[in-house]
Amino acid sequence: MATRSQPRSPGHIRENIVLYGALAANLGIAIAKFVAAAIGGSSAMATEGVHSLVDSGNQVLLLYGQKQGRRAPDNAHPFGYGRELYFWAFVVAILIFAGGAGISIYEGIAHIRDPHPIEDPMLSYIVLGIAFVMEGASWAIAVREFNAARDDQGWWQAIHRSKDPPGFIVLFEDSAALVGLVVAALGIWASAYFEEPRLDGAASVLIGLVLAAVAVLLARESKGLLIGEAADPDLIRQLRSIMEGNACITSVNHVRTVHTGPDAVFVAISADFDDHLPMGEAETLIEELETRMKALSPKITSIYIRPEKREQAFVA
Repeated sequence: MATRSQPRSPGHIRENIVLYGALAANLGIAIAKFVAAAIGGSSAMATEGVHSLVDSGNQVLLLYGQKQGRRAPDNAHPFGYGRELYFWAFVVAILIFAGGAGISIYEGIAHIRDPHPIEDPMLSYIVLGIAFVMEGASWAIAVREFNAARDDQGWWQAIHRSKDPPGFIVLFEDSAALVGLVVAALGIWASAYFEEPRLDGAASVLIGLVLAAVAVLLARESKGLLIGEAADPDLIRQLRSIMEGNACITSVNHVRTVHTGPDAVFVAISADFDDHLPMGEAETLIEELETRMKALSPKITSIYIRPEKREQAFVA
């Protein structure tokens, strides 16, 4: 017996704060980096400009994915469009790999092959310093919001279990950006101090490798969400407990869940009901069970409970 969708939680407001903050920071930083690269001639600075520009585009795609994912269910998509956000998150990972890492490595190799000295490193240092402050502010917002959602879980466990791509994508992007800024500054300094322009190109390659590693991690997490991930194990245990705690249910065959969006979980349960339970009472019981289950989490949008003999449920 399926239920109607529940209202969305206000969590998207926090997501937008993270995304808009990152977008504003990256747009301003990208312009400053490109100007500094044009004046000073730093390959690492040009690479950082591309990095910030790609990040800006990524935030726009995630905002678009959020908007599309909140569309109401229709006949073509009865469980809604929540997974569209997961699709755009996967596209973002690809863009980071191709647009960020690929261009950075290419630019670095080109600079190593055809090196030229940096004309005005001081301008680059000023821009990098300003960029570090702005990226740091965006990173702090992302960390604060991510910590608010991860409860008592460890960082990596929270990222792996998260069903909300914008939260951990911005966190990864900003972390990579801060590392890239430090690498760019070191590359510019080393290039000038040792009078070896190739070191600036080497810094670009290193930045590209950092972005490639981040892209692979994001693609892995986004792929799992796009394919379909189960709800939190604690929630699944509570759902099973409600079913097993009822005297009219002799066996719970399986409890299966899948996230159809960051704030939407579909629940499908197969259970063996008492053979002597009248159909009318079974329907009333199922409604009561659904009510108790929906009280566990506002993310549960649809529930399907199938009365089924245990031996039939496990037939291949």
